[in-house]
Amino acid sequence: MPQKNTSSIDQDPADLPLHGLRVIEFGQFIAVPSAAQVLADLGADVIKVESPAGDAARQSGWASDAAGPMFSAYNRGKRSVVLDLRSEQDREKARQLAVGADVVLQNARPGSMEKVGLGPDRLLALAPRLIYGQVSGFGQQGPSSIRAGFDIAAQAESGMMSLNGEAGRDPVRVGFTVVDVLAGQTLATGVMASLIRRGVTGKGGLVDISLIDVAVAAISNAWAEYRLTQVMPLRKGNGQPTMAPAADVLNTKDGQVVLSAYTEDHFSKLCQIIGKPELAADPRFSTNKERVTHRELLMQTLEAALSDMSSEALCDLLAKGGVVAGAIRTLSQVEPGQSGISKDLFVEVSYSDRKPIFIPGMPMNLDGVRRKSGHLPELGEHTAEVLATIG
Repeated sequence: MPQKNTSSIDQDPADLPLHGLRVIEFGQFIAVPSAAQVLADLGADVIKVESPAGDAARQSGWASDAAGPMFSAYNRGKRSVVLDLRSEQDREKARQLAVGADVVLQNARPGSMEKVGLGPDRLLALAPRLIYGQVSGFGQQGPSSIRAGFDIAAQAESGMMSLNGEAGRDPVRVGFTVVDVLAGQTLATGVMASLIRRGVTGKGGLVDISLIDVAVAAISNAWAEYRLTQVMPLRKGNGQPTMAPAADVLNTKDGQVVLSAYTEDHFSKLCQIIGKPELAADPRFSTNKERVTHRELLMQTLEAALSDMSSEALCDLLAKGGVVAGAIRTLSQVEPGQSGISKDLFVEVSYSDRKPIFIPGMPMNLDGVRRKSGHLPELGEHTAEVLATIG
């Protein structure tokens, strides 16, 4: 199990790249909260403005307390302020917070923030140095903009799901909210680019992200293949249709590995490592074309040779031989320091009086910046403290 990360205890906040910057987050669920989490990890003061009911992620699929898995993943180290934007008095407080900040982030449905006087046009007119970041499902304009923005719809309509799953079976979603997470990373990148531009020009501006654009761009390699060949990429499950073995899953003595050794050199090395050098000269397997033709037999033959080898031992041997392979692990089998995972990647996240949990922190390594453990705010925990700063 990960040990408590103490690397940030003696970190001087002034050493962090975004120290001194204030971010106001009007965020729900994942895309905007995850972007704000990146900024918080880099030293920004992130003030999370929540409705009296709180971010819906607090109890999405969770009833034990007000900080479920989704909320726990993306809200450490933030300050929570409760404002009811149905109230003009609270809307004015929100505007004062926003125009006094460096960055505002929101993922409300298009038009919602404009209705309460917190849209980009108004805030940028009041505070030209402000950077305003927003995320929608299907853009801010046009007939699709009114649709709720959910990860699964973007996976479906971008073409992503058409590539994922087994041939001849239903398309399958990626097993986590990949588009939401990528949208958050894209938004954080856009905000930091805008901060650099502001440092040069003195002007802020708008960063506009949609889940559908992010999802379409995420499969750029498939788009390039389609445009160049005019052949529609189809889902294949594991393995690649024109190469073998390539991204194929094989059973071992104690689990499974994914393997790619489709070049003649790598396939020859694979055969040597597993003690079957004769396979490289077998006419059914001697070229990539023949291996693709006889893929099923090839997989059966390889699995028979691997039946007495553990996944970890096999991967170690293959890595030393320059052959690409990975042991397929569950979350319970993933440890800090394993397979190059940073030893301090996991950070402690605490909430109220429950036992702290350890989850992955900032995945980038920056000179002089340590990963930070953090506390999840109670709903409205910092309301009085923050509002006192605006009188």
